[in-house]
Amino acid sequence: MQWDTAGQERFRTITSSYYRGAHGIIIVYDVTDQESFNNVKQWLNEIDRYASDNVNKLLVGNKCDLTANKVVSYETAKAFADEIGIPFMETSAKDSTNVEQAFMAMAASIKDRMASQPSMNNARPPTVQIKGQPVAQKSGCCST
Repeated sequence: MQWDTAGQERFRTITSSYYRGAHGIIIVYDVTDQESFNNVKQWLNEIDRYASDNVNKLLVGNKCDLTANKVVSYETAKAFADEIGIPFMETSAKDSTNVEQAFMAMAASIKDRMASQPSMNNARPPTVQIKGQPVAQKSGCCST
């Protein structure tokens, strides 16, 4: 399941409940809007506050097709992502550049993390022994 809050402030209060139990979160900013990129730190603080410690994160700069209007360089965003230890890529929802790759990268990183965690299924299940005992028939008023 995915939630798109469009980075809007009015969604900040409701998003905290969606962070709990999330396996992966994609933080998307607009490469043509410096304020959008500046808000990434605030969103990451929200994630650190409400999501599980091991949640997978991916930073995505959208609208990479608008090269003439670009104000956040690939190098700046990549350096920031490297500094905080999360993967980064640029996408264009308009022409589908790297959109599928972003979701596939997130799915793969979640799968890898889940596969490396100890599974409850690998543990030996508790055993319950049931010993059969013959049931004695009581004679009643109608028995022969």
